[in-house]
Amino acid sequence: MAEIIQKDGTWVFDGDALRLTPGRDKNVSLLRKSLGELVLPLGALAGVSFEQGKKTGRLRLRLRDGSDPLLLATGGRLGEPHDPYQLAVESDRYGVAEYFVDEVRNALLLDQVPADPVDAYLLPGPSVPLSVSAGDGTASFDGEHIRLEWNWKTEDAKAAAGARTLALTDLVGVEWHPAVGLENGHLRFTVRNAPTKAPPKYDPNAVELWGFKKDPLMAMVAAAVQARLPHPARAAAKDVLHTRDGRPDVPSPPVPAAEDDHDALLRRLRELGELHRTGVLTDEEFTLAKQAILKRM
Repeated sequence: MAEIIQKDGTWVFDGDALRLTPGRDKNVSLLRKSLGELVLPLGALAGVSFEQGKKTGRLRLRLRDGSDPLLLATGGRLGEPHDPYQLAVESDRYGVAEYFVDEVRNALLLDQVPADPVDAYLLPGPSVPLSVSAGDGTASFDGEHIRLEWNWKTEDAKAAAGARTLALTDLVGVEWHPAVGLENGHLRFTVRNAPTKAPPKYDPNAVELWGFKKDPLMAMVAAAVQARLPHPARAAAKDVLHTRDGRPDVPSPPVPAAEDDHDALLRRLRELGELHRTGVLTDEEFTLAKQAILKRM
């Protein structure tokens, strides 16, 4: 097991999953504290890195595309203070951070976790019911319906229609944008057969955000909704999966693996040897990986 404890948070890796717990320091963002502890399965991970700085370094996790509804709904627009997959590391713990990276990388190698995109969520998203107030309104989600309520700062024409309730089954998408510079952000829901180019200020299906402290919490609502919508990769595949005569094409069922566990481990040993001979793995990395496989055999 590998563990690193910092003011910014605690990361623990047990060989199968990473447990990310935000710290209680005043500099930890409200979004990370609200998300709470996240359990990230190894299979959702595409990579890990550590960057050293003069005073502090930073551990970063890279997730496989499509695995996390939070990253999908925010489009990678969560900055450093709010990104739950980054951890600030003090200079006296650089050695621990490097060891942590080595342990995770070795596990990814041994389990042969691919870095390609996935077509199903590997993380559950925030739990519901959920309600957040920011910008010009309040967004609430109970797992089936989104309710948008307006406040005194809402534009008059938008507020005149009153509170709005959207059924999850009527949605085709959700997105969260932070406020950047002079451009306001938003939480916007895309309703089926009702496209709009109206700015968030006038869009009754959007909450306008102005860059205040609670704005990132709207990303939790976006992630909770995204987790309950059809996965974008599967929706896209459904649109193009047709035979030449236009009828739906039913994919063949997966073929069971023919190798048993022992044969699979032997094959991994051979692959590790090839990676070592070609210089991809250092002597130390190869030795650690080989020992782990031998223990499992």
